Amino acid sequence: MSASGGDGGEPVAGVAAEPESAAGRAYAVVRDRILDGEFEDGSMLSEGRIAAELGMSRTPVREAFLQLQAEGWMRLYPKRGAMVRPVPPHEFREVLQARQLIETEAVRTVCASPGGSERLVRRLREVIERQRRAWEDDDLAAFTRADVEFHREVVAAGGNSILQGFHQLLQDRHRRMTTQSISHDTTRADLAIAQHTGLARLIEEGDHEGYARATAEHLNDIHGSTL
Repeated sequence: MSASGGDGGEPVAGVAAEPESAAGRAYAVVRDRILDGEFEDGSMLSEGRIAAELGMSRTPVREAFLQLQAEGWMRLYPKRGAMVRPVPPHEFREVLQARQLIETEAVRTVCASPGGSERLVRRLREVIERQRRAWEDDDLAAFTRADVEFHREVVAAGGNSILQGFHQLLQDRHRRMTTQSISHDTTRADLAIAQHTGLARLIEEGDHEGYARATAEHLNDIHGSTL
């Protein structure tokens, strides 16, 4: 975390960044491993194992586990450890429905804005290329991060800060769901890249209705749920 001035959040020159707390580090490590699929659904984690790996006491790990439980990623069992909470089927459906609604509204706005499509499409094609390289390098974590970035760019281009805030709440779930979907069927990776390319083309053509249909198909194909 960088120190900031009182007038707008810019870092103050000459002031050292605050060191990350041990609990914050434990939280970030465990959370990323859950989202990237290293810690699988239903697996049990112990405070001692994580503490030893990170070279810290159990107390900050316990604090991290409590935060992760509060956010719905884990379930704690006294004297047994913490279980990685599986994604409930209803949550899959709800996240996908929310994503479609938010994205299609953003694209409608973009397509109605002079020059908006051109700027967004350039950015999306950069992200698609990075996603393609990640898959060629067999880097699933980088692939899923790029996947999240593609859809985040679409929503951000819509310029609605409220919708961006809602979408921000979905991004970690999006990342975890994509990791699981691609892990279960690796052919979906190439399909995702191809469909992202098609979605970018629809935005370039100003076809927001086509985008709405295509994104529903895309989410269904990649995640295996019917919207």
